[in-house]
Order: sequence, then structure tokens, then C-alpha cells
Amino acid sequence: MQLYLPIADIPVNVFLILAMGAAVGFVSGMFGIGGGFLMTPLLIFIGIAPAVAVASVASHIAASSFSGAIAYWRRRAIDPALALVLLCGGTIGTALGVWTFTLLRSLGQLDLMIALSYVVLLTTVGALMFWEGLRSLLRIRRGMAVSLRRSGSHGWVHGLPFKMRFKRSKIYLSVIPVVAVGLIIGFIGAIMGIGGGFILVPIMIYFLRVPTSTVIGTSMVLTLVTMTFATLLHAVTNHLVDAVLALILMIGGVTGAQFGARAGQKIRGEHLRLLLGILILAVGIRFAVELVIRPDDLFTIREAGGAA
Repeated sequence: MQLYLPIADIPVNVFLILAMGAAVGFVSGMFGIGGGFLMTPLLIFIGIAPAVAVASVASHIAASSFSGAIAYWRRRAIDPALALVLLCGGTIGTALGVWTFTLLRSLGQLDLMIALSYVVLLTTVGALMFWEGLRSLLRIRRGMAVSLRRSGSHGWVHGLPFKMRFKRSKIYLSVIPVVAVGLIIGFIGAIMGIGGGFILVPIMIYFLRVPTSTVIGTSMVLTLVTMTFATLLHAVTNHLVDAVLALILMIGGVTGAQFGARAGQKIRGEHLRLLLGILILAVGIRFAVELVIRPDDLFTIREAGGAA
């Protein structure tokens, strides 16, 4: 069953989009991440323009993060002060990201920038997660205890000035690295169409030493606000948000997430990290292959993405 997407300007198979949404929702529910790092590449691989894919997936991530943020808020697993400081940097980073996105689009370099960003980010993060998960499994098989860095312990970042006490997380930390982390995540999310949870959560745990009890819920608040802001900016400045596409993805995503959450509870943490690392690394390699293989059509005609 074919459906025409007005903004993407191509017909797509509804069942294919639903299946993609369900598959990414399953992965999101299993690993507890937004899934934008997987959804955006899949849309690009089936022929949707990278600019439309990024802008439309941002709305999908915002919607999926809303229910998660509400659930964590009810369980008092969100640090409001920490979320607010992250958002100070996140909103600025999102605005800068959308401005950079618009500039690159006007110069005709957006598609290349998105592809290169995915190659660098996903191959690096995927390789690190794969190696960490593999080391944990090897240690367990050898009967060695898995060494975990304790949240709440101190590092050089805790010696920076402008400290603030975050009562819910029970940490005393400078706002400088918190704002910087929010800015980076917002910038990356606006350009690449990812929530950034798979980057933000490890940074908050191992770099800022935030307790795991408040990490996921607080990161979801940042994802919710920055992706909503990115969607609005993309819709107003670039007119690239395809509401029909986003709606279909949401329906599939909500369904798949329920099954993914159940499956994730039956798999050990080390196996989850290893599988997630392999998945992220595979997507990065796929983008790298796309950049080096010879295309079927050496020349294409596409409308310039400048001023409307």
C-alpha cells in the first residue's frame, strides 16, 4: 500500500514504514534509548532526503520521549535542577545546530555532512561500546569482578568553579561541564536527528558521576525539550518536517517499544551493551560504505535548498 509523503515528495510503502518504526521501537525499548541514530539512517537508506529524515525523526523522538519522561517524573527519578542546567546549554546548542543545518543546506553540503557525522560518531561510539561489553563478558567468564566506576566519586571536573548543589542527584558540581554537555547534545541532535541518549547517559555516569537512579529520566527531559525545539525550528525555518511520516513512525514505534522493553528485561547488561555496540557500529559502517561505493547514477537533479 503506497502513501505519498507531501514534504519528502516521494511515495512510500506504509507497511514498510510501520515495520521500520516497530523495529526501531523494539530496539529503543530493549536498550532504553531514543533510536534516532537508527531511524534516521534507515529513512535515508530507503530514499528519503537526509534533510527531511533528520527533521521528521526529531518530532518522532520528541513524542516518544514524552511518555518516558512522565513515567520517570512520577517515580521521582528526574533531577529538575540538573535538567534545567542541561537545558540552558541544550537549547543554545539546538539553535546553533539548526542554524548550521540551514547554512549547510544552502551551500549544498548538508547530505555529505550528515553522512560524515554518522560515520565518525557511530563507528567511534559503537566500537567503544562493543569493546567495553566484550571486556565485561571476558572478565565474567574468567571469574573476575567487573570493575565499575562509582557514581558520586570525584574527578578533575569536580574541581571547576561555579559549583551548584543538585539535591535529587546528591552531587555538588560545576555548571560549566553540565552546560557544555547539554550544548553538545543539542547541537548534534539538531544536525543528525538523534536524541543523543546513547551518548548523554554514559557521559553523565562516567564523566559527571551522576547517580544512575536519576540519569535516564533526566536525559529524557533534555531529549524531549531539545527535540521539540528542533522540530519547531526545522518546521519554521526549513519547512522539512513531514507530519505524515512522523505519525506513521510513532504508531510503529509505540508498538515495538512494548515488546522491546520485555525482551530487554531478559538479557544481561553485558550482553545488551555488546549488542548495542554491534548495532551502532554496523550503522556507521553502512554509512561509510555509502560514501565510497560508486553510485548507479553519477548525476542527479535536485532542487536547491536555499531560500524559499
